[in-house]
Amino acid sequence: MLSAKSLFQEIIDDDDSFRLFCSIAASGEAQGGWENGRIAALVPEGERALAPKIARHGADEDKHGRIFHALMKKRGLEAVPVPPETDYTMLLERHGIGLAHARLQRDEPLTVRDVVTYLAHSRVTEQRASEQMELLRRHFADHPDLGRAVKMISHDEDNHLAYCHEELLRFAYAGHGRTIQRVLRECALAEIAVYRDVSLAVMAHMGRILGWSKARSALLAAGIHALYAYERAGGWRRMVSLEMPGRRDALGGPATTAAEFA
Repeated sequence: MLSAKSLFQEIIDDDDSFRLFCSIAASGEAQGGWENGRIAALVPEGERALAPKIARHGADEDKHGRIFHALMKKRGLEAVPVPPETDYTMLLERHGIGLAHARLQRDEPLTVRDVVTYLAHSRVTEQRASEQMELLRRHFADHPDLGRAVKMISHDEDNHLAYCHEELLRFAYAGHGRTIQRVLRECALAEIAVYRDVSLAVMAHMGRILGWSKARSALLAAGIHALYAYERAGGWRRMVSLEMPGRRDALGGPATTAAEFA
């Protein structure tokens, strides 16, 4: 029976598919770490209290990248180049979502609107990350090699999502509510399309590595398109709602380490 658990189990059992999976994940986390680091450095003077939380977010992303590299190293594997059609972060930027790398490379302070845009983009993408890691935690928390990594990353992603909710609500109360809702909607509608395209590309690469039949590949592609249809019809709304999280000040302390993986 084809299920999320059996599909992922097949991917992690094969060295080549596992290496590609970890390489894609590590690359995305590294990009996120760099972006958050630059945003923390460029936060406007009136929002400097937010800088340590953004830096903590970036440190977490860097840590996740190291974890994925460590998982490969444990199996004697080296990272491989990430196919551009599977680069989720790059494709989001090409769709105009978030803050452009060219903007972050300039040593000019961000505006409050830039910070709001960053938080709205993060709220959408962290929703996806939190859901994906929850799925892996549900199925692989007890896995001898992946269990600790999955639980640590899942916990961090939940913290990131909570932080986005709390900070966006703070900005909404300060009068930025309309801008936040507009940017959230734009980000969510772009993200679900990028996620569909990246998912199709990743599954195509996995299918070639693992020798999937045309029928199986077609079934997986149909499932990805069905998820997009659901999200386009209204599922995207879960990505734009805001509520005060149970985890308050989730990024208020120092980043946890991953010495057992790095």
